[in-house]
Amino acid sequence: MNKEDVCILIPTLNEGKTIAALIKEFKSLGYSDILVIDGHSTDDTVSKAQKTGARVVVQTGTGKGQAINQAFRLLSSKYVVMVDGDGTYLPQEINKLIEPVISGEADHVIGNRFTNYQKGAFTGLNLFGNRILNKIFGLAYGVWLNDILSGYRAFNYNAYKQIELKKTGFEVETEISVECVKKDLKIVEVPITYLTRVSGAVTKLRPVRDGFRIASTIYILTRTHNPLFYFNLIGLFLFMSGVIIGGYVVNEWIQNITHIPLTIFATLLILTGILMFIFAILSDLMVSMHRENMRTMRKILKEMEQ
Repeated sequence: MNKEDVCILIPTLNEGKTIAALIKEFKSLGYSDILVIDGHSTDDTVSKAQKTGARVVVQTGTGKGQAINQAFRLLSSKYVVMVDGDGTYLPQEINKLIEPVISGEADHVIGNRFTNYQKGAFTGLNLFGNRILNKIFGLAYGVWLNDILSGYRAFNYNAYKQIELKKTGFEVETEISVECVKKDLKIVEVPITYLTRVSGAVTKLRPVRDGFRIASTIYILTRTHNPLFYFNLIGLFLFMSGVIIGGYVVNEWIQNITHIPLTIFATLLILTGILMFIFAILSDLMVSMHRENMRTMRKILKEMEQ
């Protein structure tokens, strides 16, 4: 492996306590191409990154998602390793992530933090929330991953150039995972170590708010990848609401009390729910056809390149 072919991408926001040490460790391992994309830090993150020899770009917008999207457009390296700048990941484990990409086993590699994490690296709420989100992702996309929110990842050129990100915040790791599934890229997970934060480093993640946003992102993005899941869930909600209201109306009618507006409303809910089920099937057929066409096109392009 030529280490000059690998770019280390570090998105940062107020990581002054850890960024210098992180860059020095990667440099000591022989990785000289290091890009820090900074989210308008108010501490000394930028100056420390520059002093330790990294390229620094201040993002044009705000949010981690926008920063990574901007970086992917700027880069042209054969391989990219993305790592958070908070010092919770070990640079020494980079080979675990990069080897499956270089060998062609994977287009995208995710470091699974849950195989080896320090005591205190996760709160009980974090662990529970991550497990729930991973299960929701599996149900929605049919790909069962152990750590869709990991911040330590590797990509080949084909993968990171195909990824189109629209989310600007902490949903970005989820969207990257979704994009790789949608683009039919080969995903591999490898075990990594996850460390506790250094003393004084404050997490920017708000578990309840960001957890809800990530779950919403998983669901919303199924609209174009798994419409059967997306529309059936809406249809089920409408149908069951209509059945519950209808049950109340029937119970009242038995007691000689009529509710004409509620009867109409319940009927509309049930019919709309049934229509959503039908629409889900039709949408799934369209997406399946599109996916098959895209696979055929990619196969033809690969044969032409050879």
